[in-house]
Amino acid sequence: MIRVMIVDDDALVRLGLEGDEEINVVVQAFDGLQAVELATTHHVDVALVDVRMPRMDGITAIAHLRALPHPPKVIALTTFDLDEYVYNALAAGADGFLLKDTDPVEILRAVHLVATGSAMLHPAAARRLIDRYHRSGPPQAVDARARLDRLTPRERDVLTLVARGDTNADIAASLGMRESTVKAHVSRILTALDVTNRVQTALLARDAGLG
Repeated sequence: MIRVMIVDDDALVRLGLEGDEEINVVVQAFDGLQAVELATTHHVDVALVDVRMPRMDGITAIAHLRALPHPPKVIALTTFDLDEYVYNALAAGADGFLLKDTDPVEILRAVHLVATGSAMLHPAAARRLIDRYHRSGPPQAVDARARLDRLTPRERDVLTLVARGDTNADIAASLGMRESTVKAHVSRILTALDVTNRVQTALLARDAGLG
């Protein structure tokens, strides 16, 4: 059972999660401050967080949620796919983003994907978003390349596909590995690159000129 927190006042988001026997909406918050408070008293696997909220905005809330001792995976919600706040949410630790009018089937798929450690990004929109708002200067590029030097050649192969947005299953099929082996590689990559999730891994890879 995937325990979900919705951080949004839009009832349609909650409706999109109904009907899946493997998903349980355990708590709902109406702004970022309430979300952080509730996350400390409820076990949450995945949080769906609106980017624009009163009192504490979604970006700040995501950073606080990811800093918890047992942080939930986070999916940022937004109205526009080319919104600088979405990039900031990903940089704060979100594992992906969805548009608020996303088909309910895709919302369910996103929750399942991030719960297992994958990212959920709309590939074309994600590339445009990163290209528009993630402008790295020479210091960032040098640092990113130095971090990539910590990886083995096989880990670089895996990283290239992670940066492309592939799931663990996709990577396993592409590289002829078991999915459990891919998961182990991804875990080592996150540690070596000193990042917290696959989205930040992809951003760092782009900084280094990979992909």
